[in-house]
Amino acid sequence: MDLKRIDGLLTVCKLKSTADIDLSHDFYFIGKTDEEISLVCKNEDTPAETLESDDGWRAFRIQGTLDFSLIGILAKISSILAENKIGIFAVSTYNTDYILVKENSFEAALLALQKNGYNVL
Repeated sequence: MDLKRIDGLLTVCKLKSTADIDLSHDFYFIGKTDEEISLVCKNEDTPAETLESDDGWRAFRIQGTLDFSLIGILAKISSILAENKIGIFAVSTYNTDYILVKENSFEAALLALQKNGYNVL
């Protein structure tokens, strides 16, 4: 399975409102529930008004479109990383999954995945 590095550093944050999000930028994940509004974006695109934020994340995505009938893809990746004591923040889209790890663990995460048969692009 191929994994693609995502360029740049990311921020995970909690917002009071979506009004400050500039969707013209190229990389955003927005999650809204009855309890919170969460945002993942490039560090430089973090809105000025956040309730909480955590900078310094790196990401990779599982290449291709994943069929909904596929089982255990994210579980296997997260297990490999957990065995290597690397925490994750995962985000899923309609097409695929993105896995975020802290910048200081990024290369170790990719190496662990490569050792387990993943191809990193």
